[in-house]
Amino acid sequence: MKRAAVMLGLLVTVSVLAVAAGWIYFATQLAPAEPGSTERVAFRAEGGSGLRQIAGALEASGIIRNADAAVLLGRLRGWGSSLKAGEYDLSPGQPAEEVLRVLVSGLVLTYTAVLPEGIRASEIAARLAELGLADREEFLEVIDDAEFARSLGVPADSLEGYLYPETYEIPNDLSATEVARILVAQFNDAWGDIEPGAREVELSKHQIVTLASIVEKETAAPDERRLIAAVFLNRLRKGMRLETDPTVIYGIPNFDGNLRRRDLQDESNPYNTYQIAGLPPGPIASPGAEALRAVVEPAETEYLYFVSRNDGTHEFSRTYREHVNAVNRYQRRGRRPSE
Repeated sequence: MKRAAVMLGLLVTVSVLAVAAGWIYFATQLAPAEPGSTERVAFRAEGGSGLRQIAGALEASGIIRNADAAVLLGRLRGWGSSLKAGEYDLSPGQPAEEVLRVLVSGLVLTYTAVLPEGIRASEIAARLAELGLADREEFLEVIDDAEFARSLGVPADSLEGYLYPETYEIPNDLSATEVARILVAQFNDAWGDIEPGAREVELSKHQIVTLASIVEKETAAPDERRLIAAVFLNRLRKGMRLETDPTVIYGIPNFDGNLRRRDLQDESNPYNTYQIAGLPPGPIASPGAEALRAVVEPAETEYLYFVSRNDGTHEFSRTYREHVNAVNRYQRRGRRPSE
């Protein structure tokens, strides 16, 4: 009897030691693959992959020590089906549990896309492509999809002007359509602040965005936006042509940087505001909130003309004679378009 009790005690002790050893080994395998490492690894969890597949890929990438230990931990935590697809910023200096928590959180790696005021849709497509966030041609197709534009509440057949200029943090696993939705949603948020004032002007939403895009391209000086907007609005009221270079340039395919006299005389260019009256067919770039606000809250002035001072600001005039004098003063040498 005494011998049996001793044997039972030994068996219990061995079992406890075995369990303890197992937990120690388990904990060891969940420790960082490279303790103290600050290396960052961009890891992609593929869509449709399960816990075991992702754990195997993490081990193969050197991010965790042991895939089996990570799978057991994931199951114990109830994370078996909770890991989310996407690209993550991970490190072999992180414990396996911390790595799995990141994948459960869905906090995917994002890339900064800076889209400044006055950027064109084609330039946005190129910039997103450079960052690996969207295929350029696919994004351009999305921009010109009239049905898609209407589905987003855009009152036009193109998203030009409605891709809001902002600094974005975007994951690289979104489709071109999803990225466009984000940019238009940001425009809609900004428009919410502009809309009350927009109801007070005799312009449609699309006309306001179009004129704001011209204002954006005409000046980089914040304190001039309301004056520039006022000049164009005054000219529209008087039936005068806008005669603004940025619209002409927008309508020239593959513009080489040299605006020629024949370009200003080209009646086939629908954006040639030297030849056509009123606003062009649509926006020529993405206006920011201040340019939009300038159109609905323009300066109170009788100015009808402005000319560049060649320092980023403009000289404003009420009469054509004053304007000619200003042109002679600031643009008298080599500033006229070539033939």
